[in-house]
Amino acid sequence: MKNLFKQIYEIQTPEEAQQVVAAGVDHVGSVVVSGKSWKQPEIKETIRFVRQTSAKSSLILLFNDRTTVFSALDYYRPDIVHFCEVLVDDRTPNTIDTVCRPLIDLQKEIRKNFSEIKIMRTIPIAVNGVLNEMPFLDLAKLFEPVSDYFLTDTLIVGDAEDKNQPVDGYVGITGKTCDWQAAAKLVESSRIPVILAGGLSCENVFDGIMSVKPAGVDSCTLTNACDDSGVPIRFKKDMEKVKKFVKEAKRASKYIE
Repeated sequence: MKNLFKQIYEIQTPEEAQQVVAAGVDHVGSVVVSGKSWKQPEIKETIRFVRQTSAKSSLILLFNDRTTVFSALDYYRPDIVHFCEVLVDDRTPNTIDTVCRPLIDLQKEIRKNFSEIKIMRTIPIAVNGVLNEMPFLDLAKLFEPVSDYFLTDTLIVGDAEDKNQPVDGYVGITGKTCDWQAAAKLVESSRIPVILAGGLSCENVFDGIMSVKPAGVDSCTLTNACDDSGVPIRFKKDMEKVKKFVKEAKRASKYIE
């Protein structure tokens, strides 16, 4: 039996953090959506609450300016900082030098100055059927020396209009599953834990775990509450969905060595 991480994102208040921890969530994820208004006292209180429990806090920063990142880490002091830039830029001749190198250097600096904070790096993986279009294994090799966790998440590919992620320049909250075959290859090749994300819900997390055999699973959009039209509501969880997600992940872990 494998002890899988259960990670839930968009937990922005201590009250919701208390509920998801009680439901069995191991990593409580919060999101700071802007570098211009990065200081959010309620998120800080959320992280402080998680610190008093057996769970860990994970904080996504939707900005990567060095000065602002360092100020935010000093203010929040999360257990994990999570970066989720797209990484792949088909409009730039040399993606590695122009896009990835500055981010690798930033992670090196975080390790040096905030050694107690672990680093999670999203590796973008395309939706099913476009496995060979994504250099995800090459990206993982670049970031592995300066990361403590990888997280797979879904990158939308296709026509130019379809390449727009829900948050421009960042991977996540698509509600679409990534290519599990590709995710499994990343798990096999990685020397650090890989968390499976991308369109996971209580309905498919069992199958995802059995297919990919990750170190953990993550859900955001599909464990959110929905409005009257069935559209997920940002930053509001459906606790019944969260509980079912944790239950299914635990059920699958019994079959994974």
